[in-house]
Amino acid sequence: MEQGNRAVLVTGSTSGIGLAIARRYAALGYDVALHSFAAEAEVADLLASVAEGAAGRVRYLRADLSDPVESQALVPAAIAALGRLDILVNNAGIQKVAPVEAFPVADWDRILAVSLDSAFHAIRAALPGMVERGWGRIINIASAHGLRASPFKSAYVATKHAVVGLTKSVALEVAEKGVTVNAICPGYVWTPLVARQVADQARVHGLSEDEVVRTIFLGPQPTKAFVQPEEIAELCIYLSGDMARSITGSAISIDGGWTAK
Repeated sequence: MEQGNRAVLVTGSTSGIGLAIARRYAALGYDVALHSFAAEAEVADLLASVAEGAAGRVRYLRADLSDPVESQALVPAAIAALGRLDILVNNAGIQKVAPVEAFPVADWDRILAVSLDSAFHAIRAALPGMVERGWGRIINIASAHGLRASPFKSAYVATKHAVVGLTKSVALEVAEKGVTVNAICPGYVWTPLVARQVADQARVHGLSEDEVVRTIFLGPQPTKAFVQPEEIAELCIYLSGDMARSITGSAISIDGGWTAK
C-alpha cells in the first residue's frame, strides 16, 4: 500500500509534538485525523494551516479523553471520517507536579485516563481492522520518564512506564499479524508549553531563563539540547514504513543521552 492511501490518527495533535507529527504525515500524503478536546472553531486556523501543506485529507475530531465514553468513541470516529485506520499515534498526555502525599486524587485519575486509559481504548478499537488487513502501525509517545523516574511526578512516571509495558505486551500479541507496536521515549522537547514553564521556573527560582534551561530542564540530557518535535515526527514516519516491519515491542529513546547514563 502506498503511504498516500494510509490513514492516520494522532491524538493530542493541535500543539507541540502531536502537531509536528500530524503535519509531517499530512505533508507526505497520508490522510490524517487530528484530535484535541477543543471545539473545532477554536482550532480552525491551525487546521487550515495543516491542510494547506497537506497532500491528503485532513480531518479534526474532538474528544475529552478523560471521559471514558468519549475516549472509547475516538477511534470509531476516526474510521468513520477516514474510511479506515492504518496508523495510530497515541500522543495525548498531561501531567501535574506534586509530592505523592499531596497529590490530588482527581488529578491522578485524570492523568491516568488521558495518558494511559486512552491509549488502551484506542489500541483496542484500532487493532481489529489492522489485523484483518494484515498491516498496521501503533506508535505510543511515552517519555524518558517511561524508563527513568523523577520525584514529584508520580502519576506521569507511572503512566509512562505503563505505556511502555502496554506497548510490549500488545506487540507480542500481534507479532505475526503484520502490525507493529512501538513506544517513542523523548527527553525534554522544546514546545510552547515548555517555553512557558521555563519562564515560570525562572521567576520562582530567581534565575535567568538560560540557567533554568541548563540546570533544571537539560540537566538530565548530556547533549544539553532540547529534542525538537520534528525529530519525533521523523521517527514516527520511519516506524510507519514497510522497512520498519521488524521493529516492534521497542521503547526507542530520543533523549539526548539521558537514559544512557
